Amino acid sequence: MLLPGADGMTGALIVRQGESENTLDAPFASAAAGADGKPRLLTADPAAVRSQFAAVLRALPAAPASYTVYFVFGRDELTDDSRQAIKPLLEEVTRRPAPEIAVTGHADQAGPDAVNDALSRRRAERVRDMLVELGIPATRITVAGRGAREPAVRGLPGQSDPRNRRVEISVR
Repeated sequence: MLLPGADGMTGALIVRQGESENTLDAPFASAAAGADGKPRLLTADPAAVRSQFAAVLRALPAAPASYTVYFVFGRDELTDDSRQAIKPLLEEVTRRPAPEIAVTGHADQAGPDAVNDALSRRRAERVRDMLVELGIPATRITVAGRGAREPAVRGLPGQSDPRNRRVEISVR
């Protein structure tokens, strides 16, 4: 059975049996083996699925939450606005029984690659250190630096854009 995501959207699933192939691409679409061994395509009643599988659905992990904080040019210091973004992040982490946090630092395109690589890593480490100071175990946090290779906003080489001086935080 293909369940919709939190946004109501689904992907697609191909069901093959022998030479028979069917695509499930709608919410609550399912396939079952027929008496002849070939798949039968079905559509389940959403309310019945939610009732019958309530315990399983409650056990599913929460969808990942994403946060972005921004930094002062050339430094690993958060902007004033971004300091406030740490509070909702901490609230999200404390809501999860076993959070996994990925912290990825970025830099703008000003400066050489080696400098941007090191700076993006320091920015990510700074966020990790802040989270640890707030009581989150360091073992729950992974850190990476991407330099200027994955800009949020593309620009000319050497161009400075504050939207690229960021750390992205994913809480799963």
